[in-house]
Amino acid sequence: MSGWQPCTLGQVVTLQRGFDITQAQQTDGKYPVVSSSGVKSYHREWQVRGPGVVIGRKGTLGSVFYLENNFWPHDTTLWVRDFHGNVPRFIFYYLKSLDLGVYDVGSSNPTLNRNHVHLLPASVPSPTEQEVIAAVLSSLDNKIDLLHRQNKTLEAMAETLFRQWLDEGSGEDAREGTLGDEFDFTMGQSPSGNSFNEDGIGVPMFQGNADFGFRFPKERIYTSEPTRFANPLDTLISVRAPVGAQNMAKTKCCIGRGVAAFRYKRDNSYYTYTYFKLRSLMSDIRQFDDEGTVFGSISKSDFHALSITISADGLVDKFESEAKQINDKVIFNCQQIDTLETLRDGLLPRLMSGEVRVAY
Repeated sequence: MSGWQPCTLGQVVTLQRGFDITQAQQTDGKYPVVSSSGVKSYHREWQVRGPGVVIGRKGTLGSVFYLENNFWPHDTTLWVRDFHGNVPRFIFYYLKSLDLGVYDVGSSNPTLNRNHVHLLPASVPSPTEQEVIAAVLSSLDNKIDLLHRQNKTLEAMAETLFRQWLDEGSGEDAREGTLGDEFDFTMGQSPSGNSFNEDGIGVPMFQGNADFGFRFPKERIYTSEPTRFANPLDTLISVRAPVGAQNMAKTKCCIGRGVAAFRYKRDNSYYTYTYFKLRSLMSDIRQFDDEGTVFGSISKSDFHALSITISADGLVDKFESEAKQINDKVIFNCQQIDTLETLRDGLLPRLMSGEVRVAY
């Protein structure tokens, strides 16, 4: 690769172990304390001047974080003490592409050793090309971050509408009922484990909270022998510990025993009302998290019997009409995020290996 110099990772960056700090030693401040799983808290003091890059050393091995400003790297991390003239943002992406988590040298406790990591083979372009590569990947990450922040704002707007029209303003036409009076729902049932695969054979299958994302579950496991289904845009609720996590079905999918799927009884197309009504009931649903002897769970009969206030049809229709536009924007944004993440994740190893070059 023209312009890419083969070397060791220790010649590209020098890593150093983070600094220990207990919760009791911390005082509230503006500087992030970065552990192997990300920013865990904020402290009044900092140890490293930004921009900086941190790698998970214990716990979440090989996780990589970029810090624009001053920060405190926790003892569970390694941080880049010296970039040797390389571009920090490029180094962040370069380290992400190496999948450092596979270099575990721990015995009982997984550990990433900096001396071992320093010996790994590496090859990087000139700082000028590094700047351009980092700019390409950063532009994708910035767009993804913008869409995530926009989605949180949109969801807050829809929740505000729901509270104003249906929680606080149900009016005299509201009546008391149960969840089963207003919603149809399907309790999941797990298919045979022999049917599970990660090759996209059959339909996506979701077992519970571990699969859930911001709005839609991540498709990791598929089954060729589905048993119970959720329809597109059904509201999904985790029914086994932890009870009460919420998502929405992107496509027709199989739901395992840890998930239930809901739709509005009077009009199955009212997916926006269903989602935000179930969201408003989460505190009641989550009470079942402690009901089980070992693991919390909520049953079909529990759902049927759950007491709710049923708003007048006209108010529900009005909310669905108004909030659907907001909700559909969230759904569209989620689709864009998936597309951009796929593009970024596909570009990352190709840019970092020099297989794809950028003009500069």
